[in-house]
Amino acid sequence: MTALGRAASLADVGRPAAGERAPAREGDPIAAAPARASVSTRWRRGPTVPVRVAFAVVVTLAAIAVLVVVLAGRRGQFSTAVLTAPLWLLGIAAVLHLVSLVTRSEAWNFCMRSAGGSTPRRLVFRAAGLGALGSVLSAQLGVATRIGAIRRTAPATSPRVAALVLAEVPIIAVEATLAALFAFTLVGPLRLPLWAPLPAIALMVGVMASMRGLARHHLAGAWRGLAAFREVRGRGRLVALVVLGILAQIARNWLVLRAVGLDTSPFNAIAVLIVSVCLSPLPVGAGVSATATVLVLGSHGIADTAAAGVLLTVTATTAALCYATWACGDHALTAVRRRRAAALA
Repeated sequence: MTALGRAASLADVGRPAAGERAPAREGDPIAAAPARASVSTRWRRGPTVPVRVAFAVVVTLAAIAVLVVVLAGRRGQFSTAVLTAPLWLLGIAAVLHLVSLVTRSEAWNFCMRSAGGSTPRRLVFRAAGLGALGSVLSAQLGVATRIGAIRRTAPATSPRVAALVLAEVPIIAVEATLAALFAFTLVGPLRLPLWAPLPAIALMVGVMASMRGLARHHLAGAWRGLAAFREVRGRGRLVALVVLGILAQIARNWLVLRAVGLDTSPFNAIAVLIVSVCLSPLPVGAGVSATATVLVLGSHGIADTAAAGVLLTVTATTAALCYATWACGDHALTAVRRRRAAALA
């Protein structure tokens, strides 16, 4: 089962069954209680969200344990690299990651509207904030959390789950195409042959052409999630949003690498980002950044590169927490205002 397929199965868990009462009001995502499913139904749908969270936490702790073992003889160098990084620079890195989360949320909002959704942007960004926090542990968990939140928030104005899952495809396709175009940054660090990026570029060109064909010839049902490929203006806007988010990520990587004393170029920062994205579907959890940094820049020193990876994880987690805090706070504030308006009426 693919990552998007697993996300769809997770998002379906908790939807009201036939004959049961739907969520009481739109805009109240966290208050809606999922319907109980039978044991056989849960088995068919796969592991529940708590099981996946527990699995992601266990794998993350295992990755941290491996990192500790690797750094056992380099504690002093690792500590020095972490502690010498300026806090103000790490703050900028966290803001850059937050910018990338917001721009990706806007790209998702555009893909949802192309698929026929009319959910207010504020509710879309709330769901994206919760999904960003889930992505810290697992990319699949982040997608499932985001889709589940928007379906519980606005079931009447958001596309169905299958269309929401396919609405992720245009964003992922653009990201993968850009990664293929800049795959030459991996040739040196990973000791790949010079022709290695060419098959990746050809593959993504074919994938993009296939997606456009599917979007043009399939206009109903779940295929509406690919509608962003049909709009000429929409494609330009989508690419611009994705590029802006990626530039913010590259700048964050470069700042953190420089903060720990690594003399690297922006191309190294791009390589770290590409490897991080490639590793994100794996059950590595929050250890993705550290693993990617060591793989790409391990020749510069294990301790320094591991420290940079840890700081990348810290800044990403800080940004996700800020985004999720806003989402929960905005939801609570909206509920308070609604109660006051009802009391005055």
